[in-house]
Amino acid sequence: MHPGAGGRHGLLLVHAHPDDESIGTGATMAKYAAEGMPVTLVTCTLGELGEIIPAELAHLADGPGNRLGEYRRAELAAACTALGVSDHRFLGGPGRWRDSGMAGLPDNDAPGCFWRADVAEAAADLAVVIREIRPRVLVTYDESGFYGHPDHIKAHRVARRGVTLAADPAAAVGGEPWQVTKFYATAMPRSVAAADGGRFWVPDEQVTTEIDGHAYLAAKTAAMRAHATQITVDGDFFALSDGARQRLGAREFYTLLAGPEPAGPEYDLFAGL
Repeated sequence: MHPGAGGRHGLLLVHAHPDDESIGTGATMAKYAAEGMPVTLVTCTLGELGEIIPAELAHLADGPGNRLGEYRRAELAAACTALGVSDHRFLGGPGRWRDSGMAGLPDNDAPGCFWRADVAEAAADLAVVIREIRPRVLVTYDESGFYGHPDHIKAHRVARRGVTLAADPAAAVGGEPWQVTKFYATAMPRSVAAADGGRFWVPDEQVTTEIDGHAYLAAKTAAMRAHATQITVDGDFFALSDGARQRLGAREFYTLLAGPEPAGPEYDLFAGL
């Protein structure tokens, strides 16, 4: 059992859409869940605008309503089961914020989309979760959303504000104040991206933390397969809707944005706690 796993002071991840959790942090989630650490996933949208890969599921994008979003809720539930994570929530409730689409699309301006969400309102919803579960560590994206997706950028802003609100005794948020100790962004070192076919990266020197998820690669792979509308898995590789092959990574990387300064490279998100 991981040190401190007997308490509720665990790991909170804030992701923009269903499938983001599995692609970027699946092995990490599976590792800490298997070690008995409480793991909570907050997803900000249902991913209503995801590009559907299988032709037999293309009908989910047709007609009125939110057929794709509801389908992706089921995919996410299956992915969380594969990762051993039982505590999953949607920010503000399922469907509160809609997928905003890729940067530059008209959907970025649609009423109710996450990109147009009031940061203070969305952060207050997250702060309630933080005060309830009292995590020591929070993982989301960097200020650029890692690759520029509006919903990823907004997830970073909401997570940062949510951490501040949760710790503020004067904030009008339910529950007792709680201070998250370490605030991380997902990262991909340039050297690893170049070797594995990744299209987005940060300079190696920005990466502070590496999680060895080789023992949990099967769980991560199963979780990614669960997101069949968005991901194709073929052996040791996967592809998104653009068809570009990338290697399934057992190692996952992070940048510490706030918290105790590490003395050197970290191999545990809870290092120093």
